[in-house]
Amino acid sequence: MTSATAQARPEPVSGFSRARRAFRNWRRTRPFWGGLLVLIAGFPILYFPYATLSLGGLSLHLSTSAGASSLVIGLLLFSIGISVWFQPLIRIFAGIAALVLTLVSIPQSNLAGFGLGLIPGLIGGALILAWAPLKEQPVEELPEPDGQEHSEPAVPLSDLMGAQPQAALEPLPAEAQQQEPAPQPEPEPQHEEGTKGSE
Repeated sequence: MTSATAQARPEPVSGFSRARRAFRNWRRTRPFWGGLLVLIAGFPILYFPYATLSLGGLSLHLSTSAGASSLVIGLLLFSIGISVWFQPLIRIFAGIAALVLTLVSIPQSNLAGFGLGLIPGLIGGALILAWAPLKEQPVEELPEPDGQEHSEPAVPLSDLMGAQPQAALEPLPAEAQQQEPAPQPEPEPQHEEGTKGSE
């Protein structure tokens, strides 16, 4: 076995390793961490207006007149966080909506869940906006070993991409099939002057 034939990473043998690798590949093709932070930001924004906290013998009712808006903001943040996982193309809209909803929750929902929803919401919205899919790398042509460069690559790019070139789909006309290549003119020999002079 040489380094050219060895696998970079051996195939996983256990089901857990295969599932972990599949999840990692899925996670890298979408704004996963931004969606997760926006999803997490929705919990405290939704929870605190409806919570009753008791500290010793003192019970605190945090419900305000903005309870309905907290419910709407929290549920919208949940839906944004989940939707960017499954529709990464809406990342610009979802990132802006997450930032706006998080900022609106400051006055509407107990300072955005006492800051516990504000920080993950702003960071998650920014991560969603900043995420972009990887661009495909162009195929580079390698120079020929003898130093000559050819105008056509060794393997056409259309074959690499799975597309059929148009020329392969259409038959050649009868005149083109019967034409022979033009003969190349031979270079004229060069005469050296001044080596032997006539006297």
